[in-house]
Amino acid sequence: MGYPKSATVCECPVAAFQKMISGKYKLRIVWDLQDGPRRYGEIRTGLLRGVRGSAEIAPRVLSRELKALTGSGLIERRDYGVVPPKVEYRLTRKGKSFVPVIAAIRNWGARHLAQDDPDRAIAAE
Repeated sequence: MGYPKSATVCECPVAAFQKMISGKYKLRIVWDLQDGPRRYGEIRTGLLRGVRGSAEIAPRVLSRELKALTGSGLIERRDYGVVPPKVEYRLTRKGKSFVPVIAAIRNWGARHLAQDDPDRAIAAE
């Protein structure tokens, strides 16, 4: 027994969401942009903050994540067309609507992951 054609065309919203935010840094980039536009170097520095044992993010990886977030409509890239180059990234309306979802994930993690690791309880406060 096969699925109706409309079911195969429509993607599961959970799967579509997972695909959109898959990647090691996408959630953290969107979270950091909630306070306003940031330049590439500021985003890179923000990703290195607050994660114990985190290796530096490779420029190619960060560029790929930023392009993917731009492609999904969560952030926009603004090139000022000046020398030296000045480019800023900011949340779109869609990206701003995603921040409360990340906040809920963060709050869940602060509550439940702290139970598993006492060191995290201190970091979550």
